[in-house]
Amino acid sequence: MPESLVLAPTADPRVFVHSDGRRLSPPADWACLPPGDAGLTRRVKAAGPSWAVLEQRGRKQFSRGLWAPRAHIDAARVAIEAERATEGYARRRASDRDRRDRAQAAYAVSFEQEVRAFLRFAPRWAALGDAVAARVAAHATPVGSGTVARTQRISIDERAAAAVIAWMRHQTTGYDDMRIERVAGRRREVRRELAQLSRAVLDLHRKDAPHLPASCSLCQAAARTPAPSSPPTASTALTASPSPPRAFADADLDAIDL
Repeated sequence: MPESLVLAPTADPRVFVHSDGRRLSPPADWACLPPGDAGLTRRVKAAGPSWAVLEQRGRKQFSRGLWAPRAHIDAARVAIEAERATEGYARRRASDRDRRDRAQAAYAVSFEQEVRAFLRFAPRWAALGDAVAARVAAHATPVGSGTVARTQRISIDERAAAAVIAWMRHQTTGYDDMRIERVAGRRREVRRELAQLSRAVLDLHRKDAPHLPASCSLCQAAARTPAPSSPPTASTALTASPSPPRAFADADLDAIDL
């Protein structure tokens, strides 16, 4: 009986590559369960041998489906559809959805607080800091956004710092319109150079000294970018106290993949 494996796809939809280089094809009575239903996928895996097909793109992996005996997939689908048709399942789903919504709202609030703590703008620029924090949090925190704010590899204060630099790269520099040569490491180098400029702009607003908003890239970006339509508030989420402001050195932020 075939074992459970993790394989890479090839140009042939029924031929896959093992990590040891072997090229394998599934048995004739196997079928592919498309990705997208985690509960069904778990049940099929638990039923017996299966082949998970994962495509590697840079640092990310994308599922290309799960191959398993067709009988296992059909049986699992019938069983799970019957369970999902019950009232009890509907109540659990609603409860789970509410819990996730509350957790997401709480995270959005705490993340915005962390962004504000990282900015630590002078009183003269406090309103600008609030506007930037709200815009960065609204962009970075949604589930599925794929931004640094969703990673668990670094602490929330590091996420906040990285999210600010990333937001500024797109909103206050010409990065999006740059034509960067396809040389290994060049894009990262450009990002680090722009991060240096962004940190200098932030430092300008940490001093209680005036400057012309019309000549400031950050002031212009905050004015140009629409404010979040319905920002989370402490009254609608369980909030955590923000961490004490932390000063990040150049090496700290350069180590983060922005």
